[in-house]
Amino acid sequence: MELSHINEQGRARMVDVTEKTVTCRTATAAATVNVSPATMEIIRTGGIKKGDVLSVAQVAGIMAAKKTSEIIPMCHPLMLTSVDISFDLTDTQIMIRATVKCKGVTGVEMEALTAASTAALTVYDMCKAVQRDITVTDIMLLHKDGGKSGEFLR
Repeated sequence: MELSHINEQGRARMVDVTEKTVTCRTATAAATVNVSPATMEIIRTGGIKKGDVLSVAQVAGIMAAKKTSEIIPMCHPLMLTSVDISFDLTDTQIMIRATVKCKGVTGVEMEALTAASTAALTVYDMCKAVQRDITVTDIMLLHKDGGKSGEFLR
């Protein structure tokens, strides 16, 4: 933990963003879910008993982005203006991309990472009855823009 996050009593604290300038903030994060070809076929054909895997994962990712400050202790609550969850499928992978935007004084990287992670975990939850060895990998920030630190592009 950085020392700037420790107060004089040695306890963690949120970063003070009171004086920061409001700017448009955007972040995109990714996660990958690895499944067998048989599981992918069941996902594609709508055969998972819990429902439409990608629709449920999309809603879960959006909900998670909105609740990030409730589960990540030092995150500021943000008024998000956009959350988009998209999927690219291969024979054995679901690549999830979460893009989050807001106009605010602090970035939305954690919201994008939380959205991508939660969408991936939702895919796992919905498919675990048909495949036990599903893996979730490559959770990462791909891009961020806005604010004093400028742009990051992986």
